[in-house]
Amino acid sequence: MVGALTWILLNLQAPGRQADLVVGAVLAVGGLVLLMPHRVPLPALPTAGASVAAAVGGALAGLLTETTRTGGMWAYVARRGWPYEWLNRGAVADDPQTARALAEQASWQVDAVNLTATAVFWGFLGLLLAAAVTRTRRVSAL
Repeated sequence: MVGALTWILLNLQAPGRQADLVVGAVLAVGGLVLLMPHRVPLPALPTAGASVAAAVGGALAGLLTETTRTGGMWAYVARRGWPYEWLNRGAVADDPQTARALAEQASWQVDAVNLTATAVFWGFLGLLLAAAVTRTRRVSAL
């Protein structure tokens, strides 16, 4: 698990240093929660529900962010998703305006690896929220 999460963190490009820091922190703390079930006991169904809901909801909410790039001789690429861009479309043409027009007519393509990494990130965030709620309820019950 730790090796897989480290691979995700090292091999996928998040949009910037802040996103890298957030992803790294969520994966590290989520890994610690999973490695210490005796210290952070979690109810199975609510935790699974929170993780799945966060994974799906976070991946869909991440589509609100879009980055576009123009480069080369001429390529226009639009990408959506946060923290990893998993929905892409683009085109190549002889000038930037034509490349953009062609890209806007192209269909969106799903990057399955980045979608999986995004879902893992949001799922871990849901796990952490479930752990925080569970911990808060236990403390307030005392």
